[in-house]
Amino acid sequence: MEKISTKNAPAAIGPYSQGMITGNMIYTSGQIPINTETGNIEATDIEGQADQACRNIKAVLEAAESSLEKVVKTTCFLQNISDFAAFNAVYEKYFTGKPARSCVEVGALPKGALVEIEVIAEK
Repeated sequence: MEKISTKNAPAAIGPYSQGMITGNMIYTSGQIPINTETGNIEATDIEGQADQACRNIKAVLEAAESSLEKVVKTTCFLQNISDFAAFNAVYEKYFTGKPARSCVEVGALPKGALVEIEVIAEK
């Protein structure tokens, strides 16, 4: 197994890596909408936060020599399921291959984020 590490996505907040590669598969940790340049969540709405979370996932995949086009499964966590439609409008711009997906509402996310996304992809 190989750990994924890139400065183009937020560093892990706890005792975990940004992702792992095993064989031909990549498993990312959840990415919240932290702007890597400032270290903060800057967007206040679901659209802006979803966009940043997707860009963070893209950076982790690129560090693993993969891409959004090779994603086979996503798991999406929303602080408020009423944001589902607005989240989808951003999500579909990034995940054009329409991978399998789960999307659930959660009680809270780290740093007060509105969204977190994790993926499984091929290398």
